[in-house]
Amino acid sequence: MDTLARYRQIVRTVLKPLTERTYSGLDVVNEAVYDTEHDRYLVISMGWQRGVRRIYHNLAHLEIIDGKIWIQRDGTEEGIAYALEEAGVSKSDIVLGFHPEDVRPDTGYAVA
Repeated sequence: MDTLARYRQIVRTVLKPLTERTYSGLDVVNEAVYDTEHDRYLVISMGWQRGVRRIYHNLAHLEIIDGKIWIQRDGTEEGIAYALEEAGVSKSDIVLGFHPEDVRPDTGYAVA
């Protein structure tokens, strides 16, 4: 399996548990949205809080760009980068895209 195919599989595997989360007191589900043609992967939280307040939130957004996995949004407490590392992705292939470029060199992950 080539690196791109491997990373696509790892991203789907890492995001899948997010779709299985439940929230106390909320009628909310997490849905995965995978655009494999453009290598964009999202987990969206949507539903209602007490039937009154609409919940619609981007929990996670990852992209594969030039052979690296870019984390554009990570709304988890655990950290998606750690899960990617545990799945075998090198830190040099993970970009924390939610940080400004001048901060990325200090993260221990790829700059771009």
